[in-house]
Amino acid sequence: MLDAKVSEFLQRKGIELNHKQVLVGVSGGPDSLALLHYLWRKRPFYQLSLVAVHVDHMFRGEESFDEAIFVQKFCEERDIPFEMTRVNVPNYIAESGKSAQIASRECRYQFYEEMMAKYQADYLALGHHGDDQIETILMRLTRGSAGEARAGIAWMRPFNDGQIIRPFLTLSRKDIETYCVKHELNPRRDPSNDKEIYSRNRFRKNVIPFLKSENPLVHEHFQRFSEEIQTDEAFLQELTIAKMNKVMDKKAPGEIIIKINDFQAMPIPLQRRGIQLILNYLYNEKPTSLSAIHIENVIALMSNPHPSGTLHFPNGLNVVRSYEKCHFLFRLQQVQSYRFEMSKPGKIELPNGSCIMMEFTNLQEGSTHADTLLLNSEDILLPLVIRTREDGDRMTLKGMQGTKKVKDLFIDKKIPLHERNIWPIVTDGNGQILWVPGLKKFHYSIRQHSDSSFIRLSYIRQ
Repeated sequence: MLDAKVSEFLQRKGIELNHKQVLVGVSGGPDSLALLHYLWRKRPFYQLSLVAVHVDHMFRGEESFDEAIFVQKFCEERDIPFEMTRVNVPNYIAESGKSAQIASRECRYQFYEEMMAKYQADYLALGHHGDDQIETILMRLTRGSAGEARAGIAWMRPFNDGQIIRPFLTLSRKDIETYCVKHELNPRRDPSNDKEIYSRNRFRKNVIPFLKSENPLVHEHFQRFSEEIQTDEAFLQELTIAKMNKVMDKKAPGEIIIKINDFQAMPIPLQRRGIQLILNYLYNEKPTSLSAIHIENVIALMSNPHPSGTLHFPNGLNVVRSYEKCHFLFRLQQVQSYRFEMSKPGKIELPNGSCIMMEFTNLQEGSTHADTLLLNSEDILLPLVIRTREDGDRMTLKGMQGTKKVKDLFIDKKIPLHERNIWPIVTDGNGQILWVPGLKKFHYSIRQHSDSSFIRLSYIRQ
């Protein structure tokens, strides 16, 4: 029965085992031991090259080491090459602050990568089965996972220069236990699998039995659901990537900016996946607390009639909506007040990465350009001051009586909130605002004196 199910699954998925180099991750438990035994039995048929790999996480002292010795002897009796390592995962947990499950997985997969490279393996075979799939899907749905994560465990995925395969996803836990009894495998049992402090164990002990009582073949339906989600997601991801390339205004490590109107023209299913792509790109290691709710919050932020707002995501990621742009960035630019004085030609580097250059000239070129300010040197009191904005800043503008608040200039020009506090303001020696670079100049007439020269300021953006 097991042989036929696995063979049909491999054939349906196009997993070709003939003449392949296969590593098998073996803990010594029923699932992995049965998988190793199954592939060992099929070794002559497929002309397989097998290597068993084992990681002792050192959680249970001599008990876990005894499991490693058990797997080693199992392999020696069947002439299966064996590789193992011992990793002090408790120490790694203390140093990294990561959970036991995440830390164990990182250490385990690091060893797997080393062995894949050493043996130039085609596949790493793991013993996850259909009941594991049910548990994983339910846990992720309960947690609020989105996109492809809802599909649970992938039957195959790239790993190192090969692939991870899971031939037993078509089986139930009962199928594997029956196989172990039939072949007298006597697997080891990890007592932590019975502790309900782990959420997976609670699903295993309380939810799975109920589902099995409703339908003994429920694992097959969950696996079919998983495969449908994976194929649907692959198609939708292609559409999303094509659309997102057109709506992104900036893409850089640690920061992405999208054009809201163009983004909202996309269908909602693609919007959700577009945000997921952004989060996948920005997070080197995605926090487990990130869920579909975060994606819905971003969509709501962009749909809100208020032109600005900020969301704070796990690990310091900020989502900042400002008018028609939405910024995803890890560090909001901090309020860094600055003040520089210029009395002679030179260049001032600003904290936002831009700079202002000062030079003397006899030419009037550039007087109308927003990024250039031309001043009569005889009419301006030096030093010129380049500073951040201050409460109550106002300036005189051409064509209007009185003054206007600099704050209102920023609003009119739709300058993002997080940029306003570091935007440069240029004043003369008396404190009169002459220029908000790139935005507005004060009401001022250029007069040509017979022997006069001009001061030209240039704003060079980041």
